[in-house]
Amino acid sequence: MNTDHSNRSMLLWASFFTLVAAGVGFAIRGGILGAWAADFGFTKTDLGTITGGGLVGFGFIILLASLIVDRVGYKPLLLIAFVLHIVSLGLTLAATPVYEAMGKGATYQCLYWGMFLFAVANGICEAVINPLVATLYPKEKTHYLNILHAGWPAGLVLGGFIPYFLGASLSWEIQISFFILPTFIYGFMVIKEKFPISEARAAGVDFGGMLVQFASPILLCLLVLHAMVGYVELGTDSWIASITGSIMASPEKGMLLFVYTSGLMFALRFFAGPIVHRISPLGLLCVSGVIGAIGLTMLGGAETVIACVVAATIYALGKTFLWPTMLGVVAERFPRGGALTLGAIGGVGMLSAGLLGGPGIGYDQDKQASIALQASASAAYDRYASAEENSFLFFPAITGLDGAKVATLGDEGAELAAQTAALEADGKSLADDENLSALAAWWEDAKQYAAEDAGPVAAAGLDGGRKALKITAAVPATMAVIYFLLIMYFKSKGGYAAIHLTESNAGKEEDGDS
Repeated sequence: MNTDHSNRSMLLWASFFTLVAAGVGFAIRGGILGAWAADFGFTKTDLGTITGGGLVGFGFIILLASLIVDRVGYKPLLLIAFVLHIVSLGLTLAATPVYEAMGKGATYQCLYWGMFLFAVANGICEAVINPLVATLYPKEKTHYLNILHAGWPAGLVLGGFIPYFLGASLSWEIQISFFILPTFIYGFMVIKEKFPISEARAAGVDFGGMLVQFASPILLCLLVLHAMVGYVELGTDSWIASITGSIMASPEKGMLLFVYTSGLMFALRFFAGPIVHRISPLGLLCVSGVIGAIGLTMLGGAETVIACVVAATIYALGKTFLWPTMLGVVAERFPRGGALTLGAIGGVGMLSAGLLGGPGIGYDQDKQASIALQASASAAYDRYASAEENSFLFFPAITGLDGAKVATLGDEGAELAAQTAALEADGKSLADDENLSALAAWWEDAKQYAAEDAGPVAAAGLDGGRKALKITAAVPATMAVIYFLLIMYFKSKGGYAAIHLTESNAGKEEDGDS
């Protein structure tokens, strides 16, 4: 590989900043879900589907891009991702004017597809950077893939600080725009640097040789496991700040806790190498599954801020190494699969997070909150129930709580009054905004019951979040059992060991970069 130390480091950093951009956008989106619920009247299932749609796009594009990475090359695909990141921001920022002109349904589509395009850009990056780093560091794949994926929690930290410190003074539109800064950083680095050809291509492995790797039962097992990783890590992360904010009775504290756990992940991922040398990658994954299950269970039962912080710390320790170490295991055991196997593993994880994790955890919250409110205050449930039903997979349809109504109760109509005043300042009347007019009419009737509704509605939302976390804890517990069985399998075969390819074509760069 004709890459000197400086070039190799620059390519690692460019790859790192693609994940920073993704993490910043992801974290800020988590911090502004409440604003979307309040502004547009979305339920938690609606919001889960919007966020999940982004992860679905991420997953599909990883799978598709991985089919062509070795032929097209790393650089052209990263430049396409750079353009799509910019386009996605423009579509997302259009949500408010679309809502004013066309209503809730069109706004839902606007946000969904904005998040989808953002995720497509992230997916292209993910399809490229994993095989790129495996190519750059063929003897230390797990270690450097963990360092690479420290960019994700670094982005979460930066993105989490923005809603926490500036959320009250900046509109959600300005907040979400911050991800464009690391986007421009990686775009500049990609434009100026030369890229190597992939490890598999250098070793002369053709597409058929990559495809045949999927005949391995072990790889198929790893695909199932990574689907579970996507559910428990990214699916939970879509909701964790909101849920812990409810537990601690402060959305700001929930976001700050999310920033803290992300910072912990960022630091720990630099130390994966020494750990796997002691207990093997599968050993690290097994321990991580056990710790993750304990952390989620404790978090679902936390009653105080201190208990919440302790539980969240344990959960963070559990999830830190899951995603990048899974990539490392696939890269080490199936190097002939190249971008294809790494793309498949990342794509399955993202698809699971988007199709199952985000919507599923949102559905669990809606279901449990509705059950709790119906049991404690049926009249309040009738007032705050959404006008639409939500469903998830084969589970029965449920009617969750309307996010705009719950937010109006929470601030005693302050945001509704501010929006009405802003409308009138523009020379319009309440009747000119169908959605706002309907919410105002509802509040005019519901506010007389606000004092008696506030407690049960808040308690129901909290109960929904707690139970959703406890249900989710079963996923990492199951993962830990499967990892243990894999450890026993490899032990029977003489132990886990990385497989290395012979680079018969080493020294070549991508076409057009020489």
